[in-house]
Formats: sequence, C-alpha cells, structure tokens
Amino acid sequence: MEWQLEDYKEEMIKIRRHLHMHPELSFKEDNTKRYIADYLEQLGIKVRRDVGGNGILGVIEGDMPGPTVAFRADFDALPIQDAKKVPYRSAVDGVMHACGHDGHTAMLLITAKILTANRHNIKGNIVLIHQHAEEVLPGGAQSMIEAGALDRVDYVFGTHTATYLPTGTIAFCPGPAYANADSFTIHIQGSGGHGAAPHETHDAIIAASSLISQFQTIISRSIDPIATGVVTIGEFNAGDAFNVIAEHAYLSGTVRTYTQEVKARIKTRMNQLISAVEVGYNVKVTLDYQDGYPALINPVKETEWLKDTVENAAYAEEVKIQPPSLGGEDFSYFLQERPGTYFYTGVRNEEIDAIHPHHHPQFDLDEDGLIYGIQTFLTIVEHMDELA
Repeated sequence: MEWQLEDYKEEMIKIRRHLHMHPELSFKEDNTKRYIADYLEQLGIKVRRDVGGNGILGVIEGDMPGPTVAFRADFDALPIQDAKKVPYRSAVDGVMHACGHDGHTAMLLITAKILTANRHNIKGNIVLIHQHAEEVLPGGAQSMIEAGALDRVDYVFGTHTATYLPTGTIAFCPGPAYANADSFTIHIQGSGGHGAAPHETHDAIIAASSLISQFQTIISRSIDPIATGVVTIGEFNAGDAFNVIAEHAYLSGTVRTYTQEVKARIKTRMNQLISAVEVGYNVKVTLDYQDGYPALINPVKETEWLKDTVENAAYAEEVKIQPPSLGGEDFSYFLQERPGTYFYTGVRNEEIDAIHPHHHPQFDLDEDGLIYGIQTFLTIVEHMDELA
C-alpha cells in the first residue's frame, strides 16, 4: 500500500514539538493524556481514558477479518532541565522529554490518523496503547494490562527512538533486549565516637567500604562468566565531621541481570556478604532490595518475522540486529502476556546535534527518523494477516 507519509510529516513534527514544550512527569501526565485522547476522538476512534491510571486506549476496527494487533507508545517525561537552545525547548522548568517519548507519541498518533483513513485496507483490528509512567516504578504498563489493555489482543509491538542509530535505521534484538532493572538501599548501623578513639567505636564507614569492595567480587567470582550481571553502588553517604567516627552509613545501587537464576544468585551472595560484614565489623546492616521492571525478552519468531518484513518492504536505509542493553523497560510486561517485539528507530543526525544519549539535558532527535518508525507500524498492519 502507498501511505503518502510525507503528507503527514508537518503535523507529526507539530505534535512532537508541542509535547516537547509541555512535558509532564510520570503519574502527573494530566494535560498530555487529554491531548492524546482528544486527538484520537477527533479522528473518530473509540477511546478509553484513564486506563490503569493515566493510560489511554484507542481501537481502530478494520473492514476485513484478521488478528488484533496492539501498538504501544509511552508519554511521560523526566526531571531534567532542558539545556537545548531550540524554539521548542521545554517550557516547564526542570522537566523535559529526554528519552524520546514525545516522538513515540507523535509516531503513534500519526499512525492512527493514517489507519483511520484506510480502514478498508485493514485485515483485523488495531489497539493503540498510549502508556503513562514508563520512567518511574511501578510504571504504567502493568496497571494498564490489569485494566484490560491487552484484552482480545493477539500481538503487541512497540518501538524506542535511538540516537545511537542513524536516521533511516530500524534495528531488532531477538531474545533478551533489556535487563531485570532492580535497585537496593543499605543502612549500616555502627557505634560512633571520637576520631581519636577508634577502639571505642564500630566504624560504619569502614564496614561500608568493606562491603562495597566485597560486592565487586559477586560478578567476577560468583556468576558464570558466560552469563550477564551488574552490581553497581551509585551512592555512599556517611559522616558529618572530620573528627567524628560515623555511626551510620547509607549505600544505594542497582543490579542488572537477564535471568531469574543469575538474579537470585546475586541476591544470595549480597546477603551472605552482608552477614559476614556484620560479624566482622560488629555492625547491623539492613538491605532493602526492590525488584524493578522484569527483563524484556523479544520472542525470536515475531522479531525475525518483522525484521524480514521490513527488509522486504525496502523503505529503511538500514535494517540491523542490535545488541542487548542492561537498561530497563516496562514494555517487558506486555511481552510477558502476548507475542510481539520491541524494535528501535534510529534518530541520530550529527548535522542537527541529535547525538546525545537518552536522559541527557541536550537530548534531541531527528524528526525525519520518526517517519521510519511510522512506516514500520504501517508495515506491520499491511502484513499482519501473516501473523494469524
């Protein structure tokens, strides 16, 4: 089918820049959700508002029988100050779209507009999942699923913009793509005292330092080298004065894994090392371990099907396999419930400084790249009868 995407480019950019200028943090996306729902309803699409929180669902019914395929786009922003010098810079102090969610939303809204005008060519139904709160636990995906976002859905697909991939690139990652993204905090309770009398104290800083060093042996000495895992301490706070031995120390960090087996092994070793530090330094250590989003595992069958389909459609400048990441992504919840895949849409362009990584204060994207993401959604629709 000929979709005439260039006819929609100006509107797509307008949507993306409006969202970029008016970002809202996770679970606070009141204006954004209204903007999305109103836009879909103006197209004549059936809309459910406030699905599992601030989520929005839209349904496009095709004129011919076939499977029901869901497309997901997230729309929350981050607590980052926008440092770009562009006309569409964030107008909200300390909040910006630094992860491309404005682009995701613009792609899916324009996809919806195109599909609405082409219902007669659709073999099946399309569910539009506009998801709130991807950036902050517990996220919006799980609550939307519990509220029925995947009811009667057969397959689910999503995309993430990528400034590490040039515009025109569509990339795929069969199997593990994102990690179990867990976090933890540790409180070490010692017994403080004068810096000149260490023998009368139980130094929380010394105990914390030892624990940090021992945690670094978990991956290198307790995990199969062929497996993947990360244990990172990102925060260490202790002490108030140069001549006082600290009574308390606080650590926080993250654990990243792909499998439950490796995750369980890391947690076991953490607790064993904590017990040893308690005995060795006569302190009390409290671990608060928080499970984050589960690992995102792309089903190989559907991922390879879409990769082959995109290659055969011959609109992308490059189609490639992308290596896995240890980042976190709550699209994983959708793939636990339905087959599909999560692909990557390249938006890197050095000429317009669209080169910065996600969550960077100067993050921007090449809006021309979004056309390729829309084309991929439309390609799925064009061929989705092959999935049935």
